[in-house]
Amino acid sequence: MFLDPTHRLEPAECAPAAVGYAQALRFWLKLGFISFGGPAGQIAIMHTELVERRRWISEKRFLHALNYCMVLPGPEAQQLATYIGWLMHRTAGGIAAGLLFVLPSLFILIGLSWVYLRFGDVPLVAGVFYGIKPAVTALVVHAAYRIGGRALKNGWMWGIAAAAFVAIFALHVPFPAIVLVAALIGHVGAKVAPQVFAPVGGHGSSQKNYGRALIDDDTPPPDHALFKRRRLLTVLSIGLSLWAGAMAVLLVTQGMQGTLTQMGWFFTKAALLTFGGAYAVLPYVVQGAVEQHQWLSGAQMIDGLALGETTPGPLIMVVAFVGFVGGWLKPMFGPEALFTAGAVAASVVTFFIFLPSFIFILAGGPLIEATHGRLGYTAPLSAITAAVVGVILNLALFFAHHVLWPQGFGGHFDAVSALIAVAAVLALFRLKVGVMPLLAVCAAVGLAVTLLAPGWRSG
Repeated sequence: MFLDPTHRLEPAECAPAAVGYAQALRFWLKLGFISFGGPAGQIAIMHTELVERRRWISEKRFLHALNYCMVLPGPEAQQLATYIGWLMHRTAGGIAAGLLFVLPSLFILIGLSWVYLRFGDVPLVAGVFYGIKPAVTALVVHAAYRIGGRALKNGWMWGIAAAAFVAIFALHVPFPAIVLVAALIGHVGAKVAPQVFAPVGGHGSSQKNYGRALIDDDTPPPDHALFKRRRLLTVLSIGLSLWAGAMAVLLVTQGMQGTLTQMGWFFTKAALLTFGGAYAVLPYVVQGAVEQHQWLSGAQMIDGLALGETTPGPLIMVVAFVGFVGGWLKPMFGPEALFTAGAVAASVVTFFIFLPSFIFILAGGPLIEATHGRLGYTAPLSAITAAVVGVILNLALFFAHHVLWPQGFGGHFDAVSALIAVAAVLALFRLKVGVMPLLAVCAAVGLAVTLLAPGWRSG
């Protein structure tokens, strides 16, 4: 994790000093550059920084916001950052937090996509990726452990998590169905066994107390977080107008069958289907982008996923790679402007995939704040969080499968990747190593193996 050397920790018995907008902007910008490890790792980073170290928000309020983001379509970590930024500094704070969570990843992916298409298979880049992939697997395992430690507070919650894991891993139940069943269990449980689903964290609980927070359990919602029907309609109108305006520009400049227009419409639909994170929607993206529109090949899609896994920001940012490759291979601005076409397409795709997330948070945040502390509303969300722990464990196994058996179970077992993954797990659990040092060391190891002993990678 990162520490700001200018940030002074306050005594635990008193709340931290008020956080200025500029100070918050510096934090969100740093977060955008170090948010590795997928949603689980990103949420763990935010918890460590915002709840434990800086104490800008309490454990209970953090989990309450997280529960809401978990049930929305879209990248939950980016939505959580937007929610907390909005709660602290109104709409401007939410927009800034959400944008800064995404923009570093967009710029990095545009650059890496250009390198990928311009120079092909670069051993330097391949070696770095080879070392980082096992580290990302370890980060997801560690994050599942941390989130599970907060959410699985009794046997019933453990049972929900286990059932969710079996449902998605063995039975291939769609994630929205898992969310729906978990919410139903929480709704019924709040009436028949309220002690099981009571919120956890905060003062007076058996969990670790990090001290008073700037936004504490008993801090009333600020004026801008109070539900107002007129404000809700205003946010929805502005959001829909932004979408309609962008689509109108594309229709006028590109036509209905233009590449950018087709990308805008396709990724609008994808944005509304991303329940359960990026992996839940990837089959839909592959079907549309590879098979239907042929913006890129299947092999390029796999390479793009590797890029998405090893860059900061939401994993769904892999769609920026899809957009860049599609713009490059179907140049809208002539053969001399391939980079420009790719960068514009990547930016258009990013706009349409993330716009709904901002609307969901800015429109729905006041409704969620109004339910804070009301068991009838929080119990379903607590049950959903427990179920998501099981889903995250399934994601960790997905990573491990593709890292340790890159050609599938019928191919060779990658012993070097396994050693890197085990070392990364030990570093996280025993040595408490931060994300950036871990990724740097693993990248260096992967690069050394690739350049100095490439035969080790073939088993």
